[in-house]
Amino acid sequence: MLLDYAELHDHRVRPLALLNDSKQLPPERREELFRAVVACARRIAVRVISHGEIDRTGLHRSNLAGLRSVLWELSPPAETCLVDGFRLGPSAPVHTAVVDGDERSAAIAAASVVAKVTRDRLMRRLDALFPHYGFVSHVGYITPGHSAIVRERGPCEIHRRSFQALCYLPADEALAALHD
Repeated sequence: MLLDYAELHDHRVRPLALLNDSKQLPPERREELFRAVVACARRIAVRVISHGEIDRTGLHRSNLAGLRSVLWELSPPAETCLVDGFRLGPSAPVHTAVVDGDERSAAIAAASVVAKVTRDRLMRRLDALFPHYGFVSHVGYITPGHSAIVRERGPCEIHRRSFQALCYLPADEALAALHD
């Protein structure tokens, strides 16, 4: 997301004072902040990484590649480019990695809100396609309820196969894996 701080001066930005780590905000507040961020941003780029891509390259590498591609799409980059947590390597535009960035930077918190709302909306759509998995309630996070459903039904076509989550294992195997 590209913000122009010179433009952040009118009533549109007041809701941004409530920015925080998106996971710590209730869904209604995230939606409100999403609208405020979209109204204030000069440009926004979002990447949804498929389960197949994650299976082929791994979650961490896929995330880094997605972040690099978003930064290049927003080029020419801003005066300052901040990313949450990880350095993206030499093939990315010049940037600064900020550990716990969504707690320390309003810009990173704003990007976190956009990402979380986008994911939540996607999970609601996927819930309509795969209603037995409860995607609308856990929005892609491993919860005890989701784990039980995956153990009972098996993973559906959008679950990552390379992800060796305990929720994919029968209860007795999951318990044994915890004690290894």
